[in-house]
Amino acid sequence: MFFWDYTMILLIPAILLSLYAQFKISSSFKRYSKIRAQSGITGAEAARGILNSNGLYDVRVEPVRGKLSDHYDPRTRIIRLSEDVYQGSSLSAIAVAAHETGHALQHASGYFPMQLRSSFVPVANIGSGAAPFLIIAGLFVPTYGWLLELGIFAFAFAVLFQVITLPVEYNASSRAMSLLQEGRMIVSDEVRGARSVLNAAALTYVAAALAAVLQLVRLMLIARGRSND
Repeated sequence: MFFWDYTMILLIPAILLSLYAQFKISSSFKRYSKIRAQSGITGAEAARGILNSNGLYDVRVEPVRGKLSDHYDPRTRIIRLSEDVYQGSSLSAIAVAAHETGHALQHASGYFPMQLRSSFVPVANIGSGAAPFLIIAGLFVPTYGWLLELGIFAFAFAVLFQVITLPVEYNASSRAMSLLQEGRMIVSDEVRGARSVLNAAALTYVAAALAAVLQLVRLMLIARGRSND
């Protein structure tokens, strides 16, 4: 946030959406964690079955500690599922496992938005790490006011990374729903529940992207105000 001023009002929509997104993912996951999928398979079995049916036998599926800590690591080609997802046979567990498997399929097929996002990881990390220091220095040390613009430029790469992430996540969820139904891992009556979990998860990325974009706009307004003084 850096500091408080009138431009903070721009962030209010993002803050509200972030709170709502966190509520939705928590409530949706909890609700459908109580509903056992009729197939009876676990999240780990769902992921393994999807991988095998697509010839990705060398992609490993491993448990990882933490709640909703599920992710796919393209560097090691490992799908890591939180214990509740790895061992669980609920609609939530199967949906999340299928979503992460969707990322593995994206990687294997050379899905362009995922490749683009991966290429942005180094500059996004540098940008998000350096931007706060550069911006603060530019704001509070007038002699080095040019650092503010440099900080905004660095932060823009982190924002771009958040925006690029959106199609990657939505595509992974779309793949997950198709794969679950094609593999008969969920029945028609369970589609709504699985989709609810995935939509709630996707909303968290929308909130993060909106917050990043609005923060960038806010910083640009501040920089413009400084240059006009």
